[in-house]
Amino acid sequence: MSQKVLLVDDVNMFIELERDYLQLSAVDVLTARDGQEALQICKLERPALVFMDLHMPVMNGVDCCRAIKQNPALKSTPVVMITSEGKEADRLLCLGAGCDGFLTKPLDRRLFLETARRLLPSIDRREHRIVCRQKVNYRISGVTFSGYIGNLSQSGVYISTACDLQQGALLELIFTLPEPYGSVVTAKGRVAWVNTSEVRQKSSMPEGFGIEFLALPEEAARDIGRFIEGERRLSAPVWRVS
Repeated sequence: MSQKVLLVDDVNMFIELERDYLQLSAVDVLTARDGQEALQICKLERPALVFMDLHMPVMNGVDCCRAIKQNPALKSTPVVMITSEGKEADRLLCLGAGCDGFLTKPLDRRLFLETARRLLPSIDRREHRIVCRQKVNYRISGVTFSGYIGNLSQSGVYISTACDLQQGALLELIFTLPEPYGSVVTAKGRVAWVNTSEVRQKSSMPEGFGIEFLALPEEAARDIGRFIEGERRLSAPVWRVS
């Protein structure tokens, strides 16, 4: 039986973003819009992990987390608190309620999944990569260059280009998702690995480098997720019974 993960937020966009992060994991996703609803779900469904926003109506995340930790039947349930700002006062408030982890918005996919996997080993950190060829401009040290996207995921992108960069270099990206999505994505990134004429790590791929997104804006992450999911559905095999 799959383990259950409860996502709690009064804003649907954040729930859908977190759900996208968990799409490769063998878990059943439950959702709630406030702390009171989340507490009832915890009592009925006994989730193996809870991600909960701090500021919500009816019952906020801190009060719900405290209620979970004070309930003998639920106190071992891992709770990760999420805030819209990285204020030290909010962090201390959440830790005082007994939470097991703390994240801030905009959510970083890698940190979200690393935190989830630390508390629930069945969480899968792999991701879907979609092959596409879209022009991309990237800016580094005040100079703008261009290349083409080789593949795209929610945590990064491979850029095919002849420009040599050092691993760890920081840059800014701007590109447009293919139609019918058409959204313009702007993001900051870090060179995670290089595949140049001098440092050739994957001979099957053109020269370029892999970029890890840094704090991808929520709207951009949502649009990329929709693009990836749409392309996956188009490429999925269709089974016919004769």
